[in-house]
Amino acid sequence: RASRASMRTSNPIRQIVDRMNVQPNANKRVISLSIGDPTIDKNMVTVPEVTTALVHAAESGRYNGYPHSCGYLSARAAVAERYGTETSPLRPEDVILASGCSGAIEIALVGLCNEGDNVLLPCPGFSLYRTICNSKGIECRFYNLKPESDWEIDLEHLKSLADERTKAILINNPSNPCGSVFSREHLLAILETAEALKLPIISDEIYAYMTFEGHEFFPIASLTSTVPVLSVGGIAKQYLVPGWRVG
Repeated sequence: RASRASMRTSNPIRQIVDRMNVQPNANKRVISLSIGDPTIDKNMVTVPEVTTALVHAAESGRYNGYPHSCGYLSARAAVAERYGTETSPLRPEDVILASGCSGAIEIALVGLCNEGDNVLLPCPGFSLYRTICNSKGIECRFYNLKPESDWEIDLEHLKSLADERTKAILINNPSNPCGSVFSREHLLAILETAEALKLPIISDEIYAYMTFEGHEFFPIASLTSTVPVLSVGGIAKQYLVPGWRVG
């Protein structure tokens, strides 16, 4: 018999995409809007420097053995240099490499929550958050995003959801699926709320720095020295390599 965890685990995105059978219109080009894979239409190509670096690493033979459980030190140092900021510097030992950003999200949630605990999640939001929580027996409590305010968090609604078993606030900035980018002022308001509730923040920043003109991305960790922040990201979107599964 299958385990309880497996029976309560499902991914709504895969359920839709894997069963999708749409007959194309012969007179129109099909544009897939189903999953966030920037390589599907072949109009965005991984730059040669990225693939060349991978080939050199593979051919060197230096990376064929077991690495440290958190990833090779050189790779973690590169991540720390790339994503650390003046106000939130990172050391290699602050970085854990995972199987994609999805794997990093799972590590963050499981690292903070026991079965029966709850976490505050955005609505609308990325469906994988619910998939992971359901699998691990973590209760999902969904706070509203306000479409009339560029999909900012309804912080009063968020506060009303928290109790003694709430272990974290998860935010997604820039947002999937809303496409919004939180202002610096709104991020500070989120931090003020988290500090008042004495809760850490899991910040899904897989789309970090990928903004249109007129919008600026701020890593939320760079705006606080008092609220614990677990920032998660990956190379899938920025470097156009989602199949490489590095987060």
